[in-house]
Amino acid sequence: MRILLVSSEAVPFAKTGGLADVATGLAKALASDGHEVVLALPCYRRHIPEEGRGEKIGQVEVQMRMKRVRADILETDLPESSLRVWLIDQPNYFDRASLYVEGGFDYADNSERFLFFSRAVLEAAHNLYFLPHIIHANDWQTGVIPAIVREQLRQTVDFNGVGSVFTIHNMAFHGSFPPWDLELTGLPQKLFNWRQMEFYGQLDLLKTGITFADMVTTVSPTYAREICRSEFGCGLDAVLNECGDHLVGILNGVDMDAWNPELDPLIPKTYGADHLQPGKGICKETLQRELELEVNPSAMLFGMVTRLTDQKGLDLIAPNMEALLQGNTQFVFLGTGDPHYEELLRDLEIRYPGRVSATIGFHEKLAHRIEAGADAYLMPSRFEPCGLNQQYSLLYGTVPIVHRTGGLADSVIDATPENLANGTATGFSFTPYTPAAFLESVWSAVGMFQHRQDDWQRLLQIGMTRDWSWNRSAREYMRVYERALERAKSP
Repeated sequence: MRILLVSSEAVPFAKTGGLADVATGLAKALASDGHEVVLALPCYRRHIPEEGRGEKIGQVEVQMRMKRVRADILETDLPESSLRVWLIDQPNYFDRASLYVEGGFDYADNSERFLFFSRAVLEAAHNLYFLPHIIHANDWQTGVIPAIVREQLRQTVDFNGVGSVFTIHNMAFHGSFPPWDLELTGLPQKLFNWRQMEFYGQLDLLKTGITFADMVTTVSPTYAREICRSEFGCGLDAVLNECGDHLVGILNGVDMDAWNPELDPLIPKTYGADHLQPGKGICKETLQRELELEVNPSAMLFGMVTRLTDQKGLDLIAPNMEALLQGNTQFVFLGTGDPHYEELLRDLEIRYPGRVSATIGFHEKLAHRIEAGADAYLMPSRFEPCGLNQQYSLLYGTVPIVHRTGGLADSVIDATPENLANGTATGFSFTPYTPAAFLESVWSAVGMFQHRQDDWQRLLQIGMTRDWSWNRSAREYMRVYERALERAKSP
């Protein structure tokens, strides 16, 4: 199958969040399965060094209001992969300090930038004669693509029968712009109506993608159900309910080239499910020494790598820290976020030397070492479309403690006696979203770690031996692609 996967970001070229990991991970898995895949993203010149941009293979020109805008199409290969990558090089739009925002504000021309990008990718596919079976768009930045496919491309000989898939990574970001920006899409005015592209008087690119795509996916089965309810749908729950069985949740996979305790060059000692020790113990001791914690193998070491915000559960953790530090526990935090949480963690580090470590910032090597060295991982997010860190933790034998929502509910099965007995338990999961429920879940984990090591080791083994790779997810996406093709060919 020929697949054109379009994303506003992808590792290692440009990243602000999980979308970048998903775009590259899925594209790599599909290419390794023998499909002909092209991954397309903007050429962010200040993020992608010149030597990493490949070579020019063509040029496109797109009418944007009263001007015609050109872009070079650069092609490169993803290192150690057969994946082809197109970079849409238009410096006026993409040679900027960041991808979407600067100084805390969105770029004023974000609508024009990403509508141009979306249209330029489709022009490139036509001009370079890469005629895909499936065009897979991601988030609002490429939400116009399914509309162009349905309303324009399918009327041409080259793209007749092409299927479109649109993936929602986070419902909170709509891509909402003034109605006159419809002209930038190249689509007719009649499509600006409440059933298709309009939302409260604005051009809504997330809604556009949902409305016109043959299949809509999101990043976990539970999140797919949640966003059909008003509390998670961000105003589009009615639109999503109309999708019916054409809305599918697929849990994101893990890039096993980057996150694998048996191969990870960033941790002090590699290990695996069938040879857990001494590697896991060495990683814990090394982490304790490096972060100036008390070297104590019996202390339960909790790790957390996150944005320090309420959404990530800091409003549950903060009121419980004093109580949790009364036990034989240690805590390692890595991240940035709200200033009052940064200050809280710094204060705990000062008041509990050897028990709490707080690194304000982000360091890739330390993130890997926390996943490998911690006994348990805190991820009590208020909502989480998919989440990746809980999957990293499961692979690394670090038991996740999560709020039962979104992808966390799909990947972390609570360690009840029944779930342990039938081999499905992978961690600790709590609801409702309250400090008391969180505290109870953490104490359950501490109790098992300190008094029921047989159960704890069984929990580690279940999590470490599950298939969390992109190969599993890619197989599910292939089924979605097949359904999209069927819908595209039907009247």
